[in-house]
Amino acid sequence: MNAVAIRVERDSLGELSVPAEAYWGIHTARARENFEISGTPISRHPDLIDALATVKDAAAAANHELGLLPPGVAEAIVAACRRVRSGELREQFCVDVLQGGAGTSTNMNANEVIANAALEHLGLPRGRYDVVHPINDVNRSQSTNDVYPTAVKIAVATGLLRLVPELERLAEAFDERAAAFASIAKIGRTQLQDAVPMTLGDEFAAFAVAIREDVTRIGDTVPLLLECSLGGTAVGTGVTAPAGYRQLVLERLRERSGLPMTPAAHLFEASWDASAFLQSSAVLRRTAIKLSKVCNDLRLLSSGPQAGLGEIRLPARQAGSSIMPGKVNPVVPEVVNQIAFAVMGADVTVGVAAESGQLQLNAFEPIMAHSLLQSLGWVTKGASALRRLCVEGIEADGAVLARYATSSVGAVTALVPSIGYEAAARAAQHALRDGIPIADAVAQHSGLSVEDAARMLAH
Repeated sequence: MNAVAIRVERDSLGELSVPAEAYWGIHTARARENFEISGTPISRHPDLIDALATVKDAAAAANHELGLLPPGVAEAIVAACRRVRSGELREQFCVDVLQGGAGTSTNMNANEVIANAALEHLGLPRGRYDVVHPINDVNRSQSTNDVYPTAVKIAVATGLLRLVPELERLAEAFDERAAAFASIAKIGRTQLQDAVPMTLGDEFAAFAVAIREDVTRIGDTVPLLLECSLGGTAVGTGVTAPAGYRQLVLERLRERSGLPMTPAAHLFEASWDASAFLQSSAVLRRTAIKLSKVCNDLRLLSSGPQAGLGEIRLPARQAGSSIMPGKVNPVVPEVVNQIAFAVMGADVTVGVAAESGQLQLNAFEPIMAHSLLQSLGWVTKGASALRRLCVEGIEADGAVLARYATSSVGAVTALVPSIGYEAAARAAQHALRDGIPIADAVAQHSGLSVEDAARMLAH
């Protein structure tokens, strides 16, 4: 059995062996030992890896322009960052999403991977930190405390901007079904009891409106994520960052991210404030809850198909039982319900983590980042699945809807202005008690003819 080739690296705590082929180094190795927690590496969140490389790219460019990095080193770092952003080396970002240190392990992992990729670009072996150093060069003019939250904000903003068109497409699918169902009468329900007539189109149009309201709220949230503390370094003082760096790195970050990043108004406040994450989590929770409520309605309206409401038919996606032949379950709405449950739990986590920050830094941004990015990914995929695998194929059962619409005592509400509340109530109770047509009951309690009552009920 061949021994694995290693290289020895050193830090302030001593020496450690790392695999010679690894792009990560000693700081990542220590984090891997310390945080065997979730089994989920940060590479599971590609938007975060991309954002980290974008920040490092911008910083290298700014440092070079300020004369702090030699041209060859700066060029190599930028090339390494572009390589990471292209999707390469993803597996090298291997520290656990749950970690102590306020994101230091993630930042160190990025520094080491980018440094060794830069060395490779220069034709040098990994570990030649005398040429390109993970901290002195890749992390120059930076601190985890400004790099990490900036990267997380970019990643979350990117995820929200990806969610928006998916929600728009889902709303459009509901609009299309609403148009198809516009003339199909049904009985609306409140508290699961018959209420008043409406159309199935009205019901589906409301779903579309509810979803678009959340698109608007997401639009309100993204600018909060674009307030950037980069250049504040450790606690907002800007220590180790030269004059002019903050403005320059922000310009380069705008260019590389394509996002209109803005400077934080107060760097000391920005170094600990997690309100942008709170707001993002809240809007995600709101969106997930609304989607779940819509899915509850779809499951209820399609229940049966014979012993339930059975007003609509959802597309059959798979066999629903290992014991009951022919059973088909509403599996797509059910998975969206479960996504919502997870998002609601994640929102609690983000809230507790934001509140638990102390003094000039919040140490719990890693769990906020993981919770937000996981929720974003799940809601986006859930909205897509709901549209493609469910909503676009929904059909109405016209016969069932017509039967309910013509027989429900809820229709009598429309006659209250003509015959009065008391007479309408007596007619409804009579029809329910004796099982007679509602028009007959109205005629007996209002002085209207059966024909007139039937005509008024139909309108």
